[in-house]
Parts: sequence; structure tokens; C-alpha cells
Amino acid sequence: MKTSIVFTTYNSPAWLEKVLWGFFEQTAKDFEIIIADDGSREETRELIEKMKGETNIPIKHVWQEDDGFQKCRILNKAILASEGEYLIFTDGDCIPRKDFVAQHLKHSEPNTYLSGGYFKLPMNISQDITRDDVINQNAFDVDWLISKGLKKTHKTMKLTASGSWAAFLNKISPARPTWNGHSASCYKEHILAVNGFEETMQYGGQDCEFGDRLVNYGLKAKRIRYSAVCVHLDHKRGYITPEMLENSRSIRKDTKQNKVIKARVGIAQTNTKRESL
Repeated sequence: MKTSIVFTTYNSPAWLEKVLWGFFEQTAKDFEIIIADDGSREETRELIEKMKGETNIPIKHVWQEDDGFQKCRILNKAILASEGEYLIFTDGDCIPRKDFVAQHLKHSEPNTYLSGGYFKLPMNISQDITRDDVINQNAFDVDWLISKGLKKTHKTMKLTASGSWAAFLNKISPARPTWNGHSASCYKEHILAVNGFEETMQYGGQDCEFGDRLVNYGLKAKRIRYSAVCVHLDHKRGYITPEMLENSRSIRKDTKQNKVIKARVGIAQTNTKRESL
């Protein structure tokens, strides 16, 4: 089936480049990349144009003017631009392991969304990762990461688990499967059925709220946090405000209590605006 990879970016070309390196190394090759750009400057556009010349993977750059943190709005525009039957979502600060796409496709099921995992890296390692480290998969090798100063904990099992062991950990993990911005996927028809992402939300649970509505619609959540893994590059979050968090908390509470299925302002409204231009 035709597959689209969707992820957001905002004025982080160095991190975006590393993420694209990761997708260039995927074992599964038949997909397109949709970069949902929430208002980045010219430097990001120039990088994307350069990277297009380094791969046969189709890359679409969907951009909107900077209006503060509007991830949900740009994601809906990216979804409309996608051609895939199946959509895999991640973030512009998450480098995918080479089997990331293959694992999502392997575990996909009708009437199900997948909830993958990520492993957080400190800033120094995030900065040190080179293209060769992505090509050679050093960025996912625990011994290499430890040599760079990473402290080994139980969380490194996300990087070492594979096969039946990963399946076992997926099954027994106490973490509730939620829609994660860093590693999640489902069929496009289900995204359209719930009207996409809630554009009245900014930062704070917007991904989980989308997953809540998929469940309200009738989908089940399947945990693959030890199978579909990416490494998260460190960064600051200066765009968060208390008002933003409170608004998001209120909307998600309403979604859960009232079993809301369709986004109040979502893809339908975005598409209407686009068609009226």
C-alpha cells in the first residue's frame, strides 16, 4: 500500500537534516515524505531543496506562515497533501532507526492505530551525530552511545530489543498506548473520519487528544514501543505558555468526557479555506 511519512519542523534545519538522513536509510523504500513546516525561515526551504537532490524518495514541503505554535494546523495541511493510504507520523527532531517504516507497516492492522516508542538523547550526543553515524546506525547502538557519555538505564532496552523479545516487551509494558507525535500510524481514512487534528489546540496533549478521538471513533490502540523506535534529539521549548497548556487540558477533558469523535476545527475546515482561495 502507498505510504506517507508526515512530520513537523520549525527553524531546526540541523535536526531536520539528521531526520532525513534516517529516512534515506530505511529498509522499506516505497514511501513519500511530507514535511509539515510551521513557519520556518528560508534556511529550511533551502535545506529541503538540497536534500531532494540526494534521494529518489518523493519529498513534499508544506509550509505555512509563522503564527506561533500551530502544529495541528500544519499537520492537517500535510495530511491533505499526502497521497498515502497509510500515514506514519513522527517529529522533525526524531531520527528513525532503519526499520522504523518497515515495523509500522508490519504491525499495521485495520481499525487500529499504532503507538511506537522513542529514546531521548542529551544535547551533546544530539549534536555529535553525523551522517555516517546514521548510515552505520551508531545512533541506535547502546555501546556507541555509552562511549559518548550516555548513562545506561532500563530505557536502553528500546534500542536493544528485537524480534520475539521486542514483542514480549510490547505486550507487558505498563505504558498505556497513546497517539505519540514521535512514532504513530494509522490508515488515512480513519484520520479523515475524525476530521484530523484539533486546530484549537496548541502545545499540550494535542497528539493524545487525536488518539482519544480515534478510540472514540472505534479504533483500538496497539503498542509497538519496542519495535518502531527513533532517537529524540534534544531541544528547548520556549514556545510553551501556561494559557496554552490550560486550553489544551480543557479541550482534551471535553473530548474524553463527551466521547468527541470529530475535531471541532480540523481538516474539513482547512480544506474549505484552501478551496476558497
